[in-house]
Amino acid sequence: MSMTQVAERHETLVSDFEAFRTSPAFGPEWLRTARAAAFGRFVEQGFPTTKDEEWKFTNVAPVAQVAWRQKPSGGFISLDSQIKPPDGFSAVIVNGRFSAEHSSLAGLPAGVTIQPLSEAQQSQPNLEGPSLKSAHPFVLLNTAFFEDGVFVHVDPKTVVTEPIHLTFVSAPGAEPAMVAPRLLVVVGEQAQVSIVERYISADADVTGEVLTNAVSEFMLGPGAYVDHVKVQQESGTTFHLASTFAHLHRASTFRSHAITFGGRIARNDITATLAGEGAEATLNGLYIADGETLVDTHTTIDHAQAHCPSHEVYKGILAGRAKGVFNGKIIVRPDAQKTDAKQTNKALLLSTDATINTKPQLEIFADDVKCTHGATIGQLDDNQMFYLRARGISAPDARNILIHAFAGDVLNGITHDGLRAELEAALVAKLHLPS
Repeated sequence: MSMTQVAERHETLVSDFEAFRTSPAFGPEWLRTARAAAFGRFVEQGFPTTKDEEWKFTNVAPVAQVAWRQKPSGGFISLDSQIKPPDGFSAVIVNGRFSAEHSSLAGLPAGVTIQPLSEAQQSQPNLEGPSLKSAHPFVLLNTAFFEDGVFVHVDPKTVVTEPIHLTFVSAPGAEPAMVAPRLLVVVGEQAQVSIVERYISADADVTGEVLTNAVSEFMLGPGAYVDHVKVQQESGTTFHLASTFAHLHRASTFRSHAITFGGRIARNDITATLAGEGAEATLNGLYIADGETLVDTHTTIDHAQAHCPSHEVYKGILAGRAKGVFNGKIIVRPDAQKTDAKQTNKALLLSTDATINTKPQLEIFADDVKCTHGATIGQLDDNQMFYLRARGISAPDARNILIHAFAGDVLNGITHDGLRAELEAALVAKLHLPS
């Protein structure tokens, strides 16, 4: 692509940003200042290229070359069964905007607030999460352009027994659409909550390109407990660039399972900062890709204080000409003595054309720590296949059993029985396995 074409793409964004300044959604003064700073920095550095170390194996030129426009407001054609979870409470965000019409929030327990993020930012002046300090190019772009999202607040000592489902829907239009959803979850001291964050594409006749550029933030008070599941099931014409930030205070626990099924290019950047002594983070993930799909996961677990364990298991199943990327960074700060960090990354290649690039990183600045990491890449085990075939199991069924066993380490960690069963079925459908 020529420099002139790149400049034209930026001109489209600049034009949309200047128009956005006049919208009420641009927000209060503190947010207006943050937006201007973020967009100025994005324009200065531009979209990342493979010359950037953090993007070495992920070429986002197919994203950079599109003249993205903000998805306009408008009617929504249809919602399928994925929007209606079997249990708990449900908030639906369509093209980055909170949809009260499609949400189901009746009967929320005392101490729990779920509302449009735009409303919360108008009434609460200090809703600034860790993302505003990020230099990540797509986080900057989200900060500049997000119009709304969802805000979840759980008061101290409140235990939410039913899961909260947050469904982000992208509805494509006739021209390439940029959707910038935003999620902020604040959980008070000794409170407990389960969050299911799901991304899907609308069931519409128009199948234009969509850029879902999402930012999610979790702020945990002392002793808080958050069980988080992210499911990405968008269409094959969607680019999904997402960043998740979790900030943990003393003795808090953040358990996250990220399941990626969809998208043409899907990238998850996940940063967990253990900022209080005794905080604990679990970052697990499973990604399944086929065709020409690229799935990239970059995780950072920042041990800033002492006595903080972290656990990480990421698994990928790649078929066709799919490409996977995993970069797992563990930082142990000087004050983070007695750190115990474990990281495992495994990839299963179902075809000779599928590839994976994996890179564990340890940055240790304390001396009394235990940090381990391991990465394995392979195909289905011939001995295991032979064992199953020798017992009368067909080759397709044997393949199915082994793939399920490989994925089980991650899926079995999801505590919602219905959601886990649904994801197991989606795995079968994605890889065209016998059920």
